[in-house]
Amino acid sequence: MRDPAGPVVLVEHEGPVAVVTLNRPERGNAINGALLVALRAALAELDDDAGVRAIVLTGAGGAFCTGMDLDDLDDLMSLPDLVPPAQSGPTGPWPPLMTPLVGAVNGAAVTGGLEVALACDVLIGSERARFADTHARVGIVPGWGLTVRLPLAVGIRAARAMSLTGGYVDAGAALRIGLLHEAVPTDELLPRAIRVARDIAENDPAALATYRAIYADLEAGLVGDGYRAEAAYMRRHLASSYRPGTARERRDEVIGRGRKEIRAT
Repeated sequence: MRDPAGPVVLVEHEGPVAVVTLNRPERGNAINGALLVALRAALAELDDDAGVRAIVLTGAGGAFCTGMDLDDLDDLMSLPDLVPPAQSGPTGPWPPLMTPLVGAVNGAAVTGGLEVALACDVLIGSERARFADTHARVGIVPGWGLTVRLPLAVGIRAARAMSLTGGYVDAGAALRIGLLHEAVPTDELLPRAIRVARDIAENDPAALATYRAIYADLEAGLVGDGYRAEAAYMRRHLASSYRPGTARERRDEVIGRGRKEIRAT
């Protein structure tokens, strides 16, 4: 799918590894309707390709993904499939994949962008990686599994602090609390992510599929109801508390505060 600036999602192949790049650098790779549709379509197509054994996901320019495009948030909120129906199984920005996904976080991963990062199986960040959950600053609540996946990654106390303050976590802190698996120099990020994806791709496909099924079942057994609860709370919030235009009204304040905090970390 294209917008006036060109393709919003790029796909390249490195042997058995596909590299998917979010390509709205002028907007910090913020998610609008075109990007969300294109990303879901690209991942689904790659997931169906037997020649693709692992996928790397990254962002163009200086950001990984700065979340929902606040200028388009009201339109996004009206999409019928923005949030999967309430269910006990894992939810996320896209339907579950069979192909392992390595996130290469090259800059800010904020709110919806943090949910995109958390949906990856392995997360590698550059020294410029920054993470924040600013849903409350915008006046919305998550619906792509953040309140389940973030505590699983960093622990309930660290997750609660990130969500309630909206503060930024830099690459070093993200590595210490378990949000990142590795942190590398910026110019080494994509080569390292591709190398990790190749290591995954070289493993036995049947064993990988079994491992992923085991972990999915374990996750569903431990916290499956959390996904259903999050979806229900989000729908309730949209119905009772979300006011169209709120995000646009707060856009400059939210973005300005975020930029100051990124520079300070």
